[in-house]
Amino acid sequence: MNFQRLPQFLLLFLVFSGFSQTTKSGPVIEGYGAVWEINDPDFETDTSQEFKVVFDVKDGPESDTELNRNINTVARFLNMHAQSGIPTAQLKAALIVHGTAARNLLSDDAYKARYNVENPNRELVEKLLAAGVEIIMCGQSSKTRDLPKEDLIPGVKIALSAMTANIQLQNQGYRPIRL
Repeated sequence: MNFQRLPQFLLLFLVFSGFSQTTKSGPVIEGYGAVWEINDPDFETDTSQEFKVVFDVKDGPESDTELNRNINTVARFLNMHAQSGIPTAQLKAALIVHGTAARNLLSDDAYKARYNVENPNRELVEKLLAAGVEIIMCGQSSKTRDLPKEDLIPGVKIALSAMTANIQLQNQGYRPIRL
């Protein structure tokens, strides 16, 4: 290699790397759910249809200080479609939580009492609720894991079971996505 041209090559590389695409959050859930822009997809998105989806999340992160990436996927769904031109009125999302992910719905006080840190998922869950996402905890997980309603983030609902909530939402036209 001609080492005299190395500085020119590095300069060009640095200039053009600054133009590389990055992920972007918002406009529905700011600060979460960052997605890539997809230019000219071969399979076009029908922006006239309603997107009704129920996310079934059972797995939580191993670390008490880690954001649940599966819950963040709900923010990604909303942001991705809104960034692609689908009106937010056509985006209907519900989140059913059970299993080890159930603790991710605890209020900061309840989470701190159990794990000695604030809930890293609280702000995301509150933003999802504010955006109209129905967040439902499995009642069976609530009892099994000793997570009473008063310890949950305000706005989170408890169902008889995750299975029951899934059936009801699917009967209302929601499409299931299991994470």
